[in-house]
Amino acid sequence: MTALYLIEDHLVVREGLRAMLETARYTVAGESSDPTEAISELQRLRPDVALLDLGLGDRSGFEVLAEAQRRVLRVRFVILTMLAQPRHVAEAVRLGALGYVLKSAPLLELRTAIEAALQGRRYLGSSVADLAMQALAINGRDGGSLDKLSPRERQIITMVVNGQSSAAIGAQLHLAAKTVDTYRSRLMAKLGVGDLPALVRLAIRTGLIASD
Repeated sequence: MTALYLIEDHLVVREGLRAMLETARYTVAGESSDPTEAISELQRLRPDVALLDLGLGDRSGFEVLAEAQRRVLRVRFVILTMLAQPRHVAEAVRLGALGYVLKSAPLLELRTAIEAALQGRRYLGSSVADLAMQALAINGRDGGSLDKLSPRERQIITMVVNGQSSAAIGAQLHLAAKTVDTYRSRLMAKLGVGDLPALVRLAIRTGLIASD
């Protein structure tokens, strides 16, 4: 039986998802609202597919994708989110997600995405494919500046622009605060930004974080 893992910050949503998925004969092996805990449990439980929301309180699902990519985790990711911007789709796919489904979609669409991911195929929900095409057009104009960053740098930039201190980031990633500062300086130099406000504006423009 297919084992799933839920990464979602709203308990009521997780409970509803679990009920629907178990009715559809999937096994929900675990769940979390915290990116750091989720990565640890994905390593331990090794589910077939992880359903991941991109908005996780003051954290981001992009952190999970970046860290999973860095650690070469074999779990397949399907994004299940309300975020419907071209940049969100492009960044999720760039970080290895195989599926992207909006929470407004029917359960059948989510099941289709899960089954596609199990076969190693990509599935974009019915209202997501157009967003992906828009993202391609935008990337062509902007030059894809985030492509310069490593998975770890993508993870750290997401945490920085969400307001976390170097000490807090270091504690979650098991790095010294000075190491985080080095990452931060290096990624800002790569992106050609000189201060935090400019970094935040870039992150919003490229869809790494939501504007709200």
